[in-house]
Amino acid sequence: MQLLQEVIQYTQSHLAELWGALGDHLLLVLIALGFSMAVCIPLGIWTARSKAVSAVVLNTFNALRVIPSIAVLFLAIPVWGLSFTSAVIALTLLAFPPVLVNTDAAYRTIDPAIRESAKGMGMTAGQILWRVETPLALPIIVAGIRTAATEVIASATLAAFIGIGGLGVFVVRGFALYDIAILLVGAVPVALLALSAEIILEAAQRKLQPPA
Repeated sequence: MQLLQEVIQYTQSHLAELWGALGDHLLLVLIALGFSMAVCIPLGIWTARSKAVSAVVLNTFNALRVIPSIAVLFLAIPVWGLSFTSAVIALTLLAFPPVLVNTDAAYRTIDPAIRESAKGMGMTAGQILWRVETPLALPIIVAGIRTAATEVIASATLAAFIGIGGLGVFVVRGFALYDIAILLVGAVPVALLALSAEIILEAAQRKLQPPA
């Protein structure tokens, strides 16, 4: 009970800073997800057309998953310095694998008979892609975005380690001062953001599911 009171008191006394940190956090997340989708969805559509290309590209991007987020962040620092750009690049690379893998799988698993039927109706390759394949692929693509969003929201806290801001500022401060209340002021909103993204994207995924 005392801990809860301390969290509330600290939040009230640092409300402006908390809102600013939340804004920074959301900006990092949205830019990273936007870049990853802009790169990986077209790339996934392309790799799905060739097993050989798919194997090479997916294995390369999956290798990113074994590199800790903090390591990617620190690797970006020598090139871009202690900057917003470094944080965005690290988070974008983190989001690449789930978006790319799911996009590739979404288009690869479409029944070839569906494409043949569309061809038989006189559709062009572009029409088949956008009118037939993409509506079928969207639920799986959104599932990849959902995974990426959760990972990026959590990992964006690391930006505070290089002075970029975000909700991680309170987490780092809490650790430095051995103050759990301050730590929770940053950690709880991060958890709520991740949960909200999960709920919203899961609902979108169900909405996009084609009728059986």
